[in-house]
Amino acid sequence: MLREVRDDDLAVMRRWRNHPRVRAASFTTHEIGEDEHARWWKATRADASTHVLMYHHEGSAAGVVSFHDVTPESARWGYYLDLDGLERATMLLPAWVGLERAAIAHAFGTLGVSELRGEVLADNEPVRRMHRRFGFVEVGAYERQVDGVPRDVVAIELRKEDA
Repeated sequence: MLREVRDDDLAVMRRWRNHPRVRAASFTTHEIGEDEHARWWKATRADASTHVLMYHHEGSAAGVVSFHDVTPESARWGYYLDLDGLERATMLLPAWVGLERAAIAHAFGTLGVSELRGEVLADNEPVRRMHRRFGFVEVGAYERQVDGVPRDVVAIELRKEDA
């Protein structure tokens, strides 16, 4: 289940986002402070083309899904999970599958986009494999600066008719 993020979700979202493994797989790898997170949230709420949702797995908050640059044609997306909590409960893989399924349904249903796009660090093979499992196609590769370090990135996309 996905729901809109509320202000009282911000602390847990930042804690999940600052997990070392989440940071290592992200395009911003430094630890995000409270002030930086608050500035991001203020800008995000003011941007009508961005949607940030809390993912619930078996009744508990378990992850965050964001959609950016949303138009009828397309949206970019990203996500992260509560790695520590889900691993303790041995629910990481089911939650990850559930989040991906819910995000795709939301993009093509609620948001009404025709194409869902994303980016994955090239060396993040587990995420690339999961996206392929859901029908995403790798459509390009390029180098991108991640906190000042060049990293190889793979562009992915999924068309509504292929979901």
